[in-house]
Parts: sequence; C-alpha cells; structure tokens
Amino acid sequence: MTDQKADQDLPSRRDAKSATPAATIRDAQSWVEPGTQAYRRVAMALFLAGFATFSLIYCVQPLLPAFSDDFAVSPTQSSLALSLTTGFLAFSILLAGAASEAFGRRRLMFVSMCAASVLNIADAFIPNWHVLLVARALEGFVLGGVPAVAMAYLAEEIHPRGLGLAMGLYVSGTAFGGMAGRVGVGLLTEFSSWEVALGVLGGLDLLAAIGFFILLPPSRNFTTKPGFQLAYHIDAWAKHLRHPALPFLFVIGALSMGCFVTVYNYAGFRLVADPYNLGQGAISLIFMVYLFGIAASSIAGGLADKHGRGPVMAVGILVALAGVALTLLGSIYGVIAGIIVLTSGFFMAHSVASGWVGRMAKQSKGHASSLYLLSYYLGSSVMGSIGGWFWTHGGWSAVAGFAGALLVMALLISGHLWRYARRVETRPA
Repeated sequence: MTDQKADQDLPSRRDAKSATPAATIRDAQSWVEPGTQAYRRVAMALFLAGFATFSLIYCVQPLLPAFSDDFAVSPTQSSLALSLTTGFLAFSILLAGAASEAFGRRRLMFVSMCAASVLNIADAFIPNWHVLLVARALEGFVLGGVPAVAMAYLAEEIHPRGLGLAMGLYVSGTAFGGMAGRVGVGLLTEFSSWEVALGVLGGLDLLAAIGFFILLPPSRNFTTKPGFQLAYHIDAWAKHLRHPALPFLFVIGALSMGCFVTVYNYAGFRLVADPYNLGQGAISLIFMVYLFGIAASSIAGGLADKHGRGPVMAVGILVALAGVALTLLGSIYGVIAGIIVLTSGFFMAHSVASGWVGRMAKQSKGHASSLYLLSYYLGSSVMGSIGGWFWTHGGWSAVAGFAGALLVMALLISGHLWRYARRVETRPA
C-alpha cells in the first residue's frame, strides 16, 4: 500500500493534539460508517446528484452536429454550447465552495440542481443561437453548487475506510448521468426534436433533485460559518496551492478531462461523415459505453483503498491512452472499442484523483475540491474548444494526437505524485 500512510500523514479531522479524549471519541462516532443505512442513503443521494449534474452538463454533446446544421455555425462554434457551460461551471465552483460554508452543503446542492433543471427546460423554448449560449452559460454557473460541495460532503462525513468506494459511487452517478443525458437526448432528438429532448431531461432531473434532498442526511461534521469572510477563503485556497502535491492533482484533472471531452466532442462529427454516415440515434447509442466508466470508477475507488491511489491512477491514465490510440483504427468497431477503453481509463483516474484530493487536504476540504474542479472544468472548456482547431485542420489523427499528448503529460505528473506518496510513507513518524 504505497500511499495509505500518506493519507494518514494528511489527516482530515481536527489535530488530535488539541482535542480532548472525549472530543476524539465524539469525532470518531460522527463518521458515516460503511455498511450502515446512513451510508447507503448518502451513496444513493450523491449518485442522484452526480446523475443530474452530468446529464444536464453533457446532454448537448450529441447535439453539436445538429446545432451546427440548425443554426448554421461551425463545429468549433457549436462546441461552445458545452464549453461555455463547463467554463462558467469552473469559476462558479470557487464561489459555490465558499458559499456552502455559510449556506450549508445539502441546501446549496439542492438549490443548484433545481435551478439548472429549470434552465434546461427553458433551453427547449429558445430559437436564437446566442440566447441559447447565454442560457447554457447560466446553467453551468448555477450547477457550480454541486460538484465541489459533493466531494467535500463525502470527505467530511464518510469514514476514511469507505471514502474510496463512496467517491467511486458518486463518480459512477456522474458517468451514468453523462451517459443517460447523451443517449436519451440523442434518441429523443431522432424521434422528435432536440427541443423536446432537452425539456424532458430537465423535468427528470428536477425529480432527481427532490429525491436527493429527501435521501441525504444533514451534515454531522460541518457547521456553517455565517457571513462571507473573503480573507478566510483566499487564505484557504492559497494554502492548498502551496501544498507539495495537491496542485499536481489539479493539473491531472485538467489534462485528463481535456482529453476526454475533446474525443467525445468531435467523435460525432467524424461518425456522421463518410465512411460511417451514422444518424443521430446511432451516434447517441455509442455513449452507452459510459456503462464501462460506471463500473471502472467503482472498481478503481475500491482498489485505491486497498492498494494505494498512485498506482491505480497511473494505470487508469495508461488505459485511457491506449483507448485514444485505438480510435485511430479505420473500422467502426475499432473506434467504438477505443472510446470504451478511453472511458474506462478516464473514470478510473478521475475517481482516484477526486478521492485523493479530499484525503490530502488537511482542512477546508470544500476549497480543495473547488480548486480541483476548477482545473477539471477549465480543462474541459478550453481544451475541448481547442480540439475543434485540430479537427478542422488535421482531421481525426490530429485530434487523437492532441488528446494523447494531454494524457502523456498527465502520466508524467502521476508518476511524480506516486513518488511523493512513497516518500511520505517512508518518512520517520
């Protein structure tokens, strides 16, 4: 176990030296233990949160070719329907992480899910391209209340020995939401219109938000801090940025997500053209490969708890890199196999990295999570749009080369993190 002691060396609870024995016992009893009913309720609630959030973010991805046709815009311009959402989401995460300190974790996540669902329903009634982009940007902004807060909630409430699995289940929910949003919207568009598809999805996610609020127990180990103390938040973010390892995790999130979104953004444009000539429904079904991501994230979380986060994350990145290489094959089966392998590897790496952030952060876990997700979604927004330049000027081989280069950089950084964890493990107590 290469980094279990590293996790122990970076505790998530109060400094034991300053706690009384009674307080220590009280802290130990406040964890949500694996196998309990409370643990199952938390896991299901956060699964719903991940489902709603990612189905709303990525439901437009299979519609990019349709947007390009209906609004007479280029592939790079059509990608803004997703890139603006993730870009505004990235910055709102910083604000949401700070706001949750005063507003409360559970309440902020619920309000964010409801507001984004209503905006998605509104998208169905917007006939103008630029107004649609504004609505998608707003949707990303209000959704910032979910991802960073969800990661912080799990790190604060779940017992350390069950955190990897719980985080894996949350990431599974994001994978299932991403798949359901893409596949469901694509199929509904095939048989009706993209407007109807977006409206139906918004209604379903509104129901998911209600289920989330009913299931999720209130925080036990977190108390709100009234008011907005700017100096406190800046200091918390600065401490995480000065950490010897956390910033490297943030960069891995940006690089891996940039690769993943780039491949998914432009695979649709490749598959509607010769020699594949697939329709909207057929392309959307390819997103069923997210099922492999669901399984991979859960498995990776459990493996990380047992064998260490460093090696499992490195393996995930290598698997994703192999998937990018497979997409270069000319056969439709080779392309699909490559997307399956890429999806599995990406969710392995993301599940481990997101859980590792919560374990490395000594305090202010919401701020650490918000910085990770800021990098993660900036990678999606910026690199996903840059990928359009590679598609326009070099076709799929250029897109694959760009995506592969991002993963190679992520792999090198993961090696550094693995070595850091081993150094901490061997440090004298």
